[in-house]
Amino acid sequence: MIYIEKNWSLVLFCISILTLGSALIAEHFFNLAPCDMCLKQRHPYYALIVLVILFYLFKKNNHILFLLLVELLILYGLFYAIWHVGIEQNILKGPASCSGSLMQTDSVQDLKQQITNKPVINCSEIIWSIGGLSAATLNSILQLFIFIFNTIFIIRYFNGIKN
Repeated sequence: MIYIEKNWSLVLFCISILTLGSALIAEHFFNLAPCDMCLKQRHPYYALIVLVILFYLFKKNNHILFLLLVELLILYGLFYAIWHVGIEQNILKGPASCSGSLMQTDSVQDLKQQITNKPVINCSEIIWSIGGLSAATLNSILQLFIFIFNTIFIIRYFNGIKN
């Protein structure tokens, strides 16, 4: 645990690169188009890469500000990941941009605009899974682990248990 804590920024950087790399490979090489919610779930990983680089340049890798910013980014990511899982399981309703359905209209022009603006993938459709777990579910689990570890490190920092 101490090794992970001392190298937390490197761990986060590697997780972010691997997660984004996997998503981009699936998208571009296997033609698995992401839905709107999938794209939003990538934001924390992009931000974590930038955050790690910035804090590394200023040699503040495990500074409390770094840990708190990671916590906020992961909360953002968890919100969208859990929401997406809820949409996939038909427990929660997705945003209008994610429904993939058309609204009733009397105008051909409005209908044409709806069709051209329609997302490629409906957020409730699971386009791939591993062992019955969708990408959104796997992302939720990954971000939950990051959140738990990061919270432990914040608590240890405020309790003065720094190694």
